Amino acid sequence: MAVRLPRPHRFDVYIAIGGLLGGLLLAGIGLATRPAKDPITLFDGPWPILVPLVVMAGCELLRRTAPRAALLIGTPAICADLVTQGSLATILMFTDIVYAAVLYGPLASARRIQWITGLLTVAGTLVPFAVWRVPQALLIGVVVGVVAYGPAATGWIVRNHRDAAEAARLRAEQTALLAELDRSQAVTAERSRVARELHDMVANHLSAIAIHSTAALSLDDPKTSKEALSVIRENSVEGLAEMRRLIGILRDRGNDHAPAATPTLDGLTALVDGARANGLDVRLDAEHGTVPAPVELAAYRIVQESLTNALKHACPGKVTVALAQRDGVLRVRVTSPYGHRDGPRAPGSGAGLTGMRERAALLGGTFEAGPDDALWTVHATLPLTEGDSA
Repeated sequence: MAVRLPRPHRFDVYIAIGGLLGGLLLAGIGLATRPAKDPITLFDGPWPILVPLVVMAGCELLRRTAPRAALLIGTPAICADLVTQGSLATILMFTDIVYAAVLYGPLASARRIQWITGLLTVAGTLVPFAVWRVPQALLIGVVVGVVAYGPAATGWIVRNHRDAAEAARLRAEQTALLAELDRSQAVTAERSRVARELHDMVANHLSAIAIHSTAALSLDDPKTSKEALSVIRENSVEGLAEMRRLIGILRDRGNDHAPAATPTLDGLTALVDGARANGLDVRLDAEHGTVPAPVELAAYRIVQESLTNALKHACPGKVTVALAQRDGVLRVRVTSPYGHRDGPRAPGSGAGLTGMRERAALLGGTFEAGPDDALWTVHATLPLTEGDSA
């Protein structure tokens, strides 16, 4: 099966045509690199010059697609040019083939070509001088260096610069991909944070509104309906205020001043009082000292969501909220009666449990929620170390 060679690069075709036409022009006007009576010239006249010229022009077509083959063919051609009067175009094309072999060839071949041309240059300098003992003999080494080692060294320098540029480009692409990945992760984390804040701030008030509105519609009692409407209005106003606070945070993200204060553990009393107003029998037992702000916010939101779930799903009975700080950990425990509920029940989506679990995990803590005998227990441990709370 015949092997089909790759199509020559357009620039290589231009070089081959230009070198061939230049050589023909020099041969036509009788301009050669050596006189006809030179001792090493075996074939006089302009026409023997054309054979290595044509071969070298053909090698130029392979300088990029098959650089090693071009050099292997071009080396005998330049040697053949030495026994003619010589053509400057042939020599120039050979230097370009050496350059291309180092630049486009395999790395191992590029290194070998440098070593070989360097050794030939040294040998071309020392051997003739040792034999003839005349300073002019040193010019042979100079010519070999200009024709062979100079192009090889130039190709090696260009190759190193090209590889360095390619490595820099790959690093830049990798950096851009990592930056895009970091940006995507940051956006996802921010969306999760906003979703948790939105759920924790609004769900409590909406759950109270849903339960009391259901009670008002179910019972034909003007007094009960009036009390339910009062609770609905209070929760509507508070929910609207919380929503405005969240919108302010989102809009003022670039400002140095926070648009509103972040909930703290000092607000648990007011939170429990609001739960009592919504109909829960809640008891608060909190013992804690100074707590980092992220832990404080997480604990507040866990208690808030636990009370919301108790309002929506718990049976009648006492709800207990307990906070204890020991051994560098803040423990949050909320228990509520668990079982069948006869009264109105607000629908749940499970997003509250997911948000509480995420808050604990972000601080390096633990979270558990589930039935325990006749109680539904929410238990979270939040480390107080600065590294975990950052």
